[in-house]
Amino acid sequence: MGVDVDIKAIHEKVKLESAFVERLKREVQKVIVGQEYMIDRLLIGILCEGHLLLEGVPGLAKTLTVKTLASAIQTGFQRIQFTPDLLPADVIGTMIFDQKRGEFVPHQGPLFSNIILADEINRAPAKVQSALLEAMQERQVSIGGKTFPLDDPFLVMATENPIEQEGTYPLPEAQVDRFMLKLLVTYPNKKEEKQILERMTEPSEILVEPVVTPAAIRSARGVVGQVYMDEKVKDYIVDLVFATRKPEDYQLDTKDLVQYGASPRATIFLAKAARAHAFVSGRGYVTPEDVKSVGLDVLRHRIILTYEAEAENVTTEEIIRRVFDKVMVP
Repeated sequence: MGVDVDIKAIHEKVKLESAFVERLKREVQKVIVGQEYMIDRLLIGILCEGHLLLEGVPGLAKTLTVKTLASAIQTGFQRIQFTPDLLPADVIGTMIFDQKRGEFVPHQGPLFSNIILADEINRAPAKVQSALLEAMQERQVSIGGKTFPLDDPFLVMATENPIEQEGTYPLPEAQVDRFMLKLLVTYPNKKEEKQILERMTEPSEILVEPVVTPAAIRSARGVVGQVYMDEKVKDYIVDLVFATRKPEDYQLDTKDLVQYGASPRATIFLAKAARAHAFVSGRGYVTPEDVKSVGLDVLRHRIILTYEAEAENVTTEEIIRRVFDKVMVP
């Protein structure tokens, strides 16, 4: 009986701690039409201290969504437009000579904020990308030999335009792996498009009220870590990741299509994101459905296809769907 009582207690705790989720969504939706999936995933990112990579054509309110969310959780927001001539110092900061004091003092770059929108990350040279990714990983930045911790919460949402442009530098696989989730943002439907038209052409500005504090987010994170995950669900996560690496063990015919399966980071992020998904849903335990909900976003950018797969126009999405169809659900 002991376990049941514990789950019950966790469930109550989650219900209490996750009450802000609905308020936060409502607040963001005063400005943003639709895009529930993007808002949901941003919340999961903040709760898991994971970063997000977003792919979508320009003009889908990516900047507006992140900015609105930052206002609703009373945190700082910075948008950095990545361009081919950007330098690492433009992002992290540099040493500046202070004439009064007769010495060099650190000048902090735009990265010193809470929610960072790294727009068109694939347009920046490798040096800038790696400076950003190091900051994401270590949560600190070195300027002139001194180390500065970054604020908490700290979330990077990087966007890539799928339209192949001249002068883009694709992110190396090892760096893409550091993003917890990769989202594909699509066009709104007709009804939403009309709402956008009505809302965005009104003369008055919509004010966003702060509904939750960074302290509450930090406290919620502690509870996310306590969300109960059964051994069977853990095994299910491990099986899903192994099916991308050793498809033949799971009666999958994808061996010639996948060059590299998902890394152990995928296993960790699947577990973390599934817990956060349960929390956002107001539940104190993880179900296989939570794992399925976040599965595509966690695995999408972690499976490297072979030339054969590309020749046959097979996408990673398709491979992941086959994996989910084949692996036994507990």
